Order: sequence, then C-alpha cells, then structure tokens
Amino acid sequence: MKYNTRNIGIIAHVDAGKTTLTERLLYYTGMIHKIGNVDEGNTTMDKDIQEKNRGITISSAAISTQWKKGNDLFNINIIDTPGHIDFAVEVERSLRVLDSVIAVFCASSGVQPQTENVWFQAEKHGIPKICFINKMDRIGADFFAVVNEIKTRLSAVPLALQIPMGSEDRFEGVIDLITQKALNWTDENGETMIEKSIPEDYQSEAHAFRLKLMESLAESDEAFFEAFFDAECTITEDMIVEAVARTCQSGSLVPVLCGSAFKNKGVQPLLDAVVTYLPAPHQLARIKAKDVKTEKPVELERTEEEAFSGLVFKVVIDKHMGKLAMLRIYSGNIQPGDSVQNVRTGESFRISRILQMQSDKTLPVENGKAGDIVALTGIKDAKTGDSLSSLERPVLLESITIPAPVIRVSIEPKTNADEKSFGLVLAKIQEEDPSLVVERDRQTGETLLSGLGELHLEVTLEKIRLNHGIEINQGKPKVSYREILTETRRHREKLSKQNGGSGQFADITFEIGPRENHEPGLEFINQIKGGVIPGEFIPSVEKGFREAMENGPIGGNPLESMKVVLLDGSAHSNDSHAQDFEVAARDGFRAIAKACQPKLTEPVMQVEIQTIEEYTGAVTTDINKRRGMITSIAEKSGRKIFTAEVPLASTFGYISDLRTLTSGRASISMKLSHYALVPDFMVNTLIT
Repeated sequence: MKYNTRNIGIIAHVDAGKTTLTERLLYYTGMIHKIGNVDEGNTTMDKDIQEKNRGITISSAAISTQWKKGNDLFNINIIDTPGHIDFAVEVERSLRVLDSVIAVFCASSGVQPQTENVWFQAEKHGIPKICFINKMDRIGADFFAVVNEIKTRLSAVPLALQIPMGSEDRFEGVIDLITQKALNWTDENGETMIEKSIPEDYQSEAHAFRLKLMESLAESDEAFFEAFFDAECTITEDMIVEAVARTCQSGSLVPVLCGSAFKNKGVQPLLDAVVTYLPAPHQLARIKAKDVKTEKPVELERTEEEAFSGLVFKVVIDKHMGKLAMLRIYSGNIQPGDSVQNVRTGESFRISRILQMQSDKTLPVENGKAGDIVALTGIKDAKTGDSLSSLERPVLLESITIPAPVIRVSIEPKTNADEKSFGLVLAKIQEEDPSLVVERDRQTGETLLSGLGELHLEVTLEKIRLNHGIEINQGKPKVSYREILTETRRHREKLSKQNGGSGQFADITFEIGPRENHEPGLEFINQIKGGVIPGEFIPSVEKGFREAMENGPIGGNPLESMKVVLLDGSAHSNDSHAQDFEVAARDGFRAIAKACQPKLTEPVMQVEIQTIEEYTGAVTTDINKRRGMITSIAEKSGRKIFTAEVPLASTFGYISDLRTLTSGRASISMKLSHYALVPDFMVNTLIT
C-alpha cells in the first residue's frame, strides 16, 4: 500500500507571495481552472471579504489537491497561513498539525522579522522545510543573498537544488542542479515546461553549485559521504535525490528552490520537490500521547489499524452547516455514524458527516484515516486543542499553545437592540479564534476585547460589523500590562467572623514573592505539618492565591508570576470551610502584595524599518521619541534597515506616522519580543 499523502503548510512574511504561490499550486494540480490574483481579490484561498479588500491572509485556509509525478498520484493537503504577526495563533495551530512546510521568501526582501517568527515556530514543532525564493523577477532580486540570509539569520543549512538564470526583468528560468538541465516556461500560464541543456554562460556556475550541493550532502549524510569519497562509485541522480530526502526529513539540511509564482515560473519543480523530499505521515515518529485511564505516556502508530486519535486544530462556524471541527487524524480511521470521545469533556458523540475542506467549500467523504485533515459536523462542544479518540482507548494529545493577548479595547454595541446578539456573537468569534479574550472590567462594567495587536482587533471588529451586522462603539486601544513582585515577604492573615450559627474562620501564615527566573504562573508550596490546616482546605488556599493574581497591586493588571509558600495556620472544627481559606488567601495577598515591591511590565516589540538614506535622521529621532532602542542599522539593496525595540504603547498609529515622516518611502514590520520592566517614573502616566 502506498502512503501518498503530504500535509504541507505555506509560511512566510506578509507580501512574500504565499497566496499567489498557493493559487499556482492549485492551478497546476488541476484543482482550479483559472488563476486568481490577490490584487483583484479573486484567489481561491482568500475568500473572506476583508482578505479580498486588504490583500492579506487573515485566517488559515485548508484545501486538498493531487499531483502526479511519474506513475504515482499524491494527495496534497495544503494550509495557507497568514503572514502577519497579529494572526500568529493561525500559524501556530496549523503548524501543530502539519507534517512539513514550504517557507516562501521574497527574492529582494529576503528574511524578514515575521519570517524568523514562523520559521522558529516550525522549528519548535520539528517540521521539515523546503524554501522557495519567490519574486525572482522583482527589482533587487538576489537569490544568493537570500540563501546566505537563510544561513545566517535562521541558523539553517540551505541546500540549493536550483540556481536562477538571470534575475529581475532578465529572469528566464532555473537550472536544476540534480538533473543538470535548464528549465524554461514558454507560455503565459506557465503550463509548458521545457528542459534544455544548460546555456554556456551558466555552465561553470552550475558545475560549482552542483559540487557544493554534493559536498553539503556528504557532510550531513553518512551513506552519501561514503559514496562521494569512494573513487570507484559513480554518483547517480537517484543517490542525490535519496540523500536530499533523508537530510530534509531529518532537518539537517533545507532544500532551496526558486522562481516567480506571479510569472508562473518554477512552480511544477516545487510540487515535485514536495512529493519527493517532504515526508508522508507514516514516515514520521510515533505520536506521543497520554493514556487517560492510566495517566501514563503512550505512543501510537500512524496507521489505520491503530486506535483512532485526532486533534481539533480549528473551529469554524458555518452559517449553513453550523459548527465545523477541523481535525487532523493521527491514527486509526472514522466513518459517519461512529462514536468518538472528546477527551477534555469526557463526553462521547456521534459523527454526523466527514468533510474534506476545499477553502470555503466542503466535499463529503466516506471516511477519514490516519494522516487526513478533515472537518467534522455534529461536535457541539469542540474547542481548539481538543483531543478526540476512540471510546475504547481515550488518549490525550499535546494541545496547542495559544499566545497571551497584548492589547485590549473597550467595546459596546451602538444600539440597545443589538445588546443580546452582541454577547452571542462575541462567544462565537472566541470559539473560532481562541487568542481573543472577552471579559468585563470589574470596576467600570465595560466589555473588553483583548487580542494580539492593533490589526487583530481591527479585523475582529470589522468581522462583527460585516458578518453579523452589529455596529460597535470602541474606546482607544490599551496595552495589556502585567505585574511582578520583586521581594519576598512573610504575612499572617486571619479571618474570623461570627454572624449567628456557623461562623467563618481561616488562619494562614505564608511567604509571598517572586519565582526564580520569573517563570510564568503560580508556584505554590505547601509546608503545613501536623494537619494544623486540614488537607482538604489546602487546594482552596492555592485557588485563592491563583485568583488574586488576576488583579495586581499597582493597577489591577494580572501578575505574570508569583511564588507562595504556605508555612502555618489553624482551622476551627465547626466554623472553618473551604471558601474561608480561599477568602483568607485573597485578603492576605491584597494586604501584603504592595510591600513586595511590585513592578509593572510592558510588552516590547521588535520593529524593523526599511527606508532610504535621506530619512535616517528622522527615523532615528522618532524611535528615540517612542522610548525605543535601536539594536542595529544595516544596508541592503541601497536601503537602510533599522532594527529596534519599541514599547507596544508607543507603536499605536506607528505605520501611518512613519508614512507621513518618510513621504511613504518606508516599510515597517513588528513582532512581540518580550515583556520588560516599566521605568518607575513612567508607571503613573501609563496606568492612569
């Protein structure tokens, strides 16, 4: 049985040409019969009205297609992910369920900040990668400079499988270093690919790079090393291809191809590379999971014969079909009518339908098997990160990391008539995007919407207006500050109340302060001896401190981390209840937290600005004005590139300000770098 499935994602910085490339992949595989254009808003993957209007990908879209290489037909599941940092959760949850990625680079811009972000996200998941250097026809295109940047900025070992013939408006085609052929595309839609001998002008360069390719393989692959240095062994194309596949799948080398998706050049060799070098699901390591009944770690085979397991990586609310749970099946198989268990809730449910996603369309299928990416209907309570498994063998898979929001805005419907549906719509968008947090401000009663950036909130509010018809009033964006304690204090808190009948009593002595290395969350250590506080009340003490962390002593911001050691205490045989110890912990925190020298921390963005020499002074002055710190200034293709760290609070409206400052001659990109202490003299101005 052949396992001819590939689950691939397409990752890149904004504007590297991801969606254009995906459109060409679908065209050449026969999935679509007319090539769409991002500028015209008619691409297959960007179906949302805002995606069309803005010309960017906002939510990851999945589609299945097929590619024939030789006599083999391959099923390719493609997920096109957003390039903007504000939609990082879309990338994260896609990478969690994919087996490999195509990383797309602009040939003139090279490695950009968000490229680094998504690349290291893929690294975290140990995903094999192929690089495609796109836009070889663009002014300033430099294939070899980008290959070098992949090496220096991404700490990868790039393996050029092709080199371009020309660049910018002289870009003709590519040279395949393995087959030693020149590839040209003759017709407008790029369907006819012609193999020729390598032109004389490029022969010495092609020979040098082919030798470099084989030397890199010899350094990274033992089997190829032996053949390469065996004087009697003739290196064949098949030997090179097999070595590339081994090193790509192990992650030791990253194959690099190039072309121009917009000009329909270089896409078919990329499809060949996907099915030749990237792994099929069964070639990957076993799935690590936890047996729910025994709590022990288990490993599952990625086969249809194994017990069923799958991960919900996205929830989509469809106006016609209701809730769709997007599922990656890791093992076993399912059919409509089967009962499976949601491990998080412990509930079992019957699968109504299994669908194959085709961007915004669906196609019913008779079953889903190990390696497939499908959508299920009939799952009422599914959330992103849920594990689904067979009733006989419930297993818990590693969930999906959701980044914490950094910015919030107060919102309310413009009319009272929308009040009821407003709450339902907010619940719905939170289900679809778990990186959005909706909460009520306890002091003002306002509804607060928190997200990963200005654009993230802007897109969400526009979605509420366009998709649900609710007009919204919104306040100014506010930064999600956090607090930390910097000193440790000891405190005794005693709660004793008599109000007729059973009273309230709790007595705790504890130490409170910062965690080592400021690890996030609460570290709670119970040192109670001799049962002076009954064991059943200890979890209530911990719960009280955990809840208290939600409102820090400076401005009511959440505490990022805290350590509590419960040392001593007492309880009353009649008057003590679990809730009393919870209250005592909260009161004790409020009483002593200010004495622990709390500090405010704020999100700091890594900002990259590209502009021309003329505006260097203006950009530098502006960064300093925003409490920013320039970390490097480089030069590339005649443009200055500033890298700086700027507090998020100082970046609101930065894009339009920068356009004004540089007469539109600058570009900017940002990503969250870290949280940093706010200088004491600024605390009062920031939290008022």
